[in-house]
Amino acid sequence: MTLVDVSAISAALFITGAVFIMLIFGLLSFGIVKMFEQRIRAGVYSFAGAVVSAVSFGIILKEWFV
Repeated sequence: MTLVDVSAISAALFITGAVFIMLIFGLLSFGIVKMFEQRIRAGVYSFAGAVVSAVSFGIILKEWFV
């Protein structure tokens, strides 16, 4: 196992990735909790928000960082 050189990753890319990962997985976990609480509509909205966030993250990565 070797060390990985992450010096080529810019601060903007790191912050963007961290924010979107927290947003996407936060919405997914909130949706799961709402589904267990039998609040189906709130759960579906949370899942839809996670999908929209993931798509927008992909678009931002493609336009700004690639």
